[in-house]
Amino acid sequence: MDFVYPITVLLYSLSLIGYFIDFLTNNQKANRIAFWLLLFVWGLQTVYFVMRMFELDRLPLITPFEGLFFYAWSIVTVSLFINWKVKMAFLVFVLNVLGFAVMSGSLFVPSGDVTQATMDLLASELLVMHVVFILLSYTGFTVAAAAAVLYLLAHQLLKRRLWGKRLIRLDSLPQTEKFSYFASVASFPFYLVGVIWGVVWSISQYDHVWWTDAKTIWSLSVLAAYGLYFYLRLVIVGKGYRSIWLNIGAFAVLLINYIVSGRYTDFHTWL
Repeated sequence: MDFVYPITVLLYSLSLIGYFIDFLTNNQKANRIAFWLLLFVWGLQTVYFVMRMFELDRLPLITPFEGLFFYAWSIVTVSLFINWKVKMAFLVFVLNVLGFAVMSGSLFVPSGDVTQATMDLLASELLVMHVVFILLSYTGFTVAAAAAVLYLLAHQLLKRRLWGKRLIRLDSLPQTEKFSYFASVASFPFYLVGVIWGVVWSISQYDHVWWTDAKTIWSLSVLAAYGLYFYLRLVIVGKGYRSIWLNIGAFAVLLINYIVSGRYTDFHTWL
């Protein structure tokens, strides 16, 4: 099974190169090749996920490696859907830069299984749903952030009056900002429900919640950051450039929650 993973990473990098060539030269042939490579990457990721599930006799969503892998798989899944339905080639490119970074990062974390004692502790449908919903919300927020990056790119091209094929292929600023906003809105309930299930699981297992734990604090901070973004966008700053920066700021809080707080938690000791 181990040989599948490096092959997947290699093909992912080739797909990314194809999208990059298309980004620079508007090469539709490179775009098509990149798409089919990405589809093959998704197939290999799915095979790897299923093989690991049978090997470990559980859903592989518990360890840091498995969390990053599922995150990368869901990014590839969403980008394929966007490439098929929405036809936003540059968004697919930005998304897969992030997806490739996530999947490459998974190579540097332990890929082994958890101990039996930890497995007994984590054997709960509530916890599995908590993890799945949180990771799916991360994917949606990543889509929103990628669209925000494209908005900033288009904004700079317009500001510098760099008219060209690259600008023509980008969606209008209002459409991109709206897409970023609705991607965040669609992801927020997944994150909220995931956090609630995490709290319920903690109470069912320990009869209390670690409210002062770094992971809990930052998880609630993500809710607050996106809630503030929605409020400011709807009530104060409105649509446009400033709301895009608010979206990126909320995503930065999410990244801190995922990357930094996990190092200082006493509660999420398996992640």
